[in-house]
Amino acid sequence: MSNHHDGAWTLHRRDDGEVLADLVVTGGDFPWLNARIDPKEGLAEVRPLFATELRLLDRIDEDIDSWERAYDAVQDAVTLRYPDGRKVPEFLLHVDGDEAWWRWSDEPFDEKDG
Repeated sequence: MSNHHDGAWTLHRRDDGEVLADLVVTGGDFPWLNARIDPKEGLAEVRPLFATELRLLDRIDEDIDSWERAYDAVQDAVTLRYPDGRKVPEFLLHVDGDEAWWRWSDEPFDEKDG
């Protein structure tokens, strides 16, 4: 199994696979990884989705449905890839400026488990 701290993870546009950013791991606290974002040209187009998700995350206890819709929009727009290029089956990714943090699973999350 590869070390997920070695090399950059990549964020891709879902519809055409364009690389939107390299996510260079700077640390983490299991199960989360933290990274510096090295943006590519197309990242600006999806940044508003992440901004909305992060804003609603701060109020998740008051309105989880709105946050879930915002995060669904993120997942509909992007995919995440491991440093070795394989697609990450399931992830929870937050982006704020030039920083990102995420957790992932090698298996899809079961929506019923929350």
